[in-house]
Amino acid sequence: MTGRHRLRSLGTLVLINGLIPIRTQPLYLVNLVASPLSFLFFISVISHGHLLGYAITGGLILTMLSAGTGLQSDLTHYRHDLKFQDIVVASPVEAPVYVAGMALSELVYSLPGIALFVLLYVLAGYASPLNLATLVGVLLLVWGFATALAFTLATYFQDVRETFMFSPMISLLLTVLPPVYYPLSYLPAWAQFVARFSPTTYAASLVQASVSHVAVPLVTAGLDWGVLGAVTTALFLVAAFKARWKEP
Repeated sequence: MTGRHRLRSLGTLVLINGLIPIRTQPLYLVNLVASPLSFLFFISVISHGHLLGYAITGGLILTMLSAGTGLQSDLTHYRHDLKFQDIVVASPVEAPVYVAGMALSELVYSLPGIALFVLLYVLAGYASPLNLATLVGVLLLVWGFATALAFTLATYFQDVRETFMFSPMISLLLTVLPPVYYPLSYLPAWAQFVARFSPTTYAASLVQASVSHVAVPLVTAGLDWGVLGAVTTALFLVAAFKARWKEP
């Protein structure tokens, strides 16, 4: 394939799985932000507004994570129900182009929800060039590792209903139990140790610094970036070597 054909394929996939559903099924956008907004509401009320910033950044992480993990349902549906992946395999479209197009379509579909939380972040007074750059970098890495994980899982699912079991589990393990919506220090020592096994703990640590107004030591920030980058790289390698592009 030429570069022009690859870009055309990417655009077509974004249109089919991202832009058209926004126009034809706008209620799905409400479902996308329902959970993050619910957490934001309850945490803000219970904390009397003291954890509003944490709830906003947590909503951003959850929304971006959902943009990545949502890929497993769509890929499984296209693969088994519509047999669309078989068509792609038989076409000149390479696997990376197909996966990238589907991943971008999920991101485009999630942009209205992401924009809502970014607006709340700006209105709350947390935006600065450094904070926004950190936020963008963290969210892209979260989307990256979630996409790689979702793609790998989707190649092993035999029915789209299996994704309904794994998606809530992934969300629970990566956004509800880890300190994404609240400071890590709120947890007891043993729970802090367990929470450090989740990559979203390190993502949250980086973006929470902008809402807590507490400077993060360079060593801590470097560790957070390093772990987040290493997890993303590792999951991309797993996707590259262990995902099943063709049926066995």
